[in-house]
Amino acid sequence: MLINGELVESASGQRYDVINPATEEPIGSVPQATTADAQAAIDAASVAFRQWRNTDPWERARRLRRVSILIAERTDEIAELITEEIGKPIAESKGEVHATSEVFDWYADEARRIYGTIIPARNGNVRHQVTFEPVGVVAAFTAWNFPILLMARKIAPAVAAGCTIVCRPSEEAPGATLAIAKCCMEAGLPDGVVNVVTGMPQLVTDCVMADERVRKISFTGSVPVGKHLVRQSAETIKRVTMELGGHAPVIVHPDADVEMAARACMQAKFRNAGQVCASPTRFYVHETVLDAFLQAARDTVTEMRLGNGLDPEVDMGPLVNSRRLDEVSALVERSLEEGADLICGGKQPETIGSGYFYEPTIIAHAKDDSSLMTEEPFGPIAAVSSFKDFDEVIERANALEFGLCAYTFTQSLELAHKTSSALEAGVVGVNTMIASSAETPFGGTKQSGWGREGSFLGIEEYLNAKYVHLALV
Repeated sequence: MLINGELVESASGQRYDVINPATEEPIGSVPQATTADAQAAIDAASVAFRQWRNTDPWERARRLRRVSILIAERTDEIAELITEEIGKPIAESKGEVHATSEVFDWYADEARRIYGTIIPARNGNVRHQVTFEPVGVVAAFTAWNFPILLMARKIAPAVAAGCTIVCRPSEEAPGATLAIAKCCMEAGLPDGVVNVVTGMPQLVTDCVMADERVRKISFTGSVPVGKHLVRQSAETIKRVTMELGGHAPVIVHPDADVEMAARACMQAKFRNAGQVCASPTRFYVHETVLDAFLQAARDTVTEMRLGNGLDPEVDMGPLVNSRRLDEVSALVERSLEEGADLICGGKQPETIGSGYFYEPTIIAHAKDDSSLMTEEPFGPIAAVSSFKDFDEVIERANALEFGLCAYTFTQSLELAHKTSSALEAGVVGVNTMIASSAETPFGGTKQSGWGREGSFLGIEEYLNAKYVHLALV
């Protein structure tokens, strides 16, 4: 773990194994943090904050830029670690490293753009000044599916704003986050500015949530865990950013380029084996082009190669652990029992002897109230159904309490505007499945959370506004 600038073991000396989901074999072990470790990390962050908050923004920018450069220089090393920990294809892991480097680069610039303002006063003897100050010590909890990008979206804006941070990565992928933390340390961030504690969450989370010195929580994960953290945060009135689950609808209008839409949808759907909160999951295709869409989608999927993500020829790796494999298998079985049709996939591959693999699966005609259409699948399952008219499909797309991402395909500019305006989601893609980048805001509505990561909005989550009424005498 990284606490106060030092790589340390757990206070208990306990460690646990990290498993490669493609081989089911351990790739190493990491410390199991205790309450004492979490307390030490908060202590370090609290002390470091006193200095870091007063470090000038140009210096913060220089060090963040150096973090970005170090990450980029270590792309191959970090990408291999990501693939070993969670199984995604190596090309996807390299893409994540690149995106992570860009996040640090972006917030290096934003550190110098924390602008205040002067509000015109009612008379000439008064000045109304508004400035922005760092929130304080931040705690960041992230999921495993994008282990370094998700954490970078928290570390980079927090540090740019002048905050310090205590990070707890997921237990499935701690090594990649530690690699990023080492880059922060080597880039010259002072001791205690970035701290990482690893292991199962309970001992760490309860300590962090109870400590009044932790002024903000930023969490990426499931809706149930997010709700639990929100309830805990009320006890000490912590600021909260929640990036929670999704069940993204895709609307394919009859005028769309159907083959292009099907290819783009399937490639996005099975990225990281479908284990992406922004993943398209509910595909509503106009009835006049449904057959063509299904055929093109099936053709795309059957060409995908499964295997160990370290093989550059592999298109889709395994699920992250046996629990996800069991949950995906059960969801497919329930869907077929509830009357849906299996187009392709629907089972574990017979040609791969070990690992948590599941074939990319397309299911058609699932009912809107079925398990598949109402529960976030978080796996390699695409649910395709048809629609007849605009009002009908918008009502169906917006029916769930998820509101993270949504997508639509059309060649009509009018229909693109009409659809994107009607969809209840924090992010809408039109003729594209790209949901986020360093310079754009990412986040949801409804039970998919609140707050935004990325863009100029991301740093605002780590700042408090201060108003000064100055009377001139």
